[in-house]
Amino acid sequence: MSKRTLILAFESSCDETSVAVIENGSKILSNVVATQINSHKRFGGVVPEVASRHHIEQITGCIDDALRIAKAQYSDLSAVAVTYGPGLVGALLVGVAAAKAVAFAHNLPLIPVNHMAGHIYAARFVAPIEFPALALLVSGGHTEIVYLPTENEFQIIGETRDDAAGEAYDKVGRVLGMTYPSGKQIDDLAHTGQDTFNFPRAMEKENNFDFSFSGLKSAFINTVHHADQIKETLSKADLAASFQQSVVDVLANKTIRALKQFKVKQLILAGGVAANNGLRERLDIELKAFPEVKLLKAPLNLCGDNAAMIGAAGYVALKNGIHADLDLNADPSLEFEWYPGMEK
Repeated sequence: MSKRTLILAFESSCDETSVAVIENGSKILSNVVATQINSHKRFGGVVPEVASRHHIEQITGCIDDALRIAKAQYSDLSAVAVTYGPGLVGALLVGVAAAKAVAFAHNLPLIPVNHMAGHIYAARFVAPIEFPALALLVSGGHTEIVYLPTENEFQIIGETRDDAAGEAYDKVGRVLGMTYPSGKQIDDLAHTGQDTFNFPRAMEKENNFDFSFSGLKSAFINTVHHADQIKETLSKADLAASFQQSVVDVLANKTIRALKQFKVKQLILAGGVAANNGLRERLDIELKAFPEVKLLKAPLNLCGDNAAMIGAAGYVALKNGIHADLDLNADPSLEFEWYPGMEK
């Protein structure tokens, strides 16, 4: 590849339309994000059909803005990268169609990117990733621990059996009367309360790296509804703190167990819930017991969905000779391979 590799990257897996121009996989020349949060707030969550229509309306404007901000022309580009899964199928299709159109019109390589690889490579904007590494991916749709033996190889060693952590945050936030998305609101409130409810820590003691958050969510909802029925007023701060402590305990304890089993150089924290201060603080403390492991956190402004992370992952895929034909399709259920012997 030439000395200056510019990738035009697309991300449209959920409710953010994003286009970015990334130089050499590690420098952001532009990262345009058109958010739809206000459109979905009144529904308390993302409505797939609404999300798809917003993507269609926003995508061409985002392309124009990304190129203008980066001071780049189509002729400057080396490749086009796009999220093709996992995510909402209608939303994914908009980004895939736009990326294919640009790649075809300008005779550029088309690079397919797994959305979760994008989250991992968001950390690349802080420091180079050193292998082997472990990644704790915590988002609204996914919660998993991934082993990275070498560059561009991803192997799941554990994942949630039901709700993702971010999904549980949003459902609990709804019960507390918060607007969607409620992760940051709960995190802020939790720092003012105490863990007085001692909610369950599901699967914490089990000899695997899997998670479960549906029981915690149910315990929380039942506690609040019971208090309502008997006209008891509960501390919202203590409820938030208790819920968050349960989530953080399980995430941290499973991750520490994984670090003991897998000898790695780095632990990468990424995904939307990686912006959670309670989780970041806990891992800072826990990693003191592993002086040989560096904790690499995705930047706060790149924890949510964005195209910059897709450009970073796309650069690595391009380097490794990965590209797609113009019949690339969205794969809403896309996931990494499993670590040998840990398959479901």
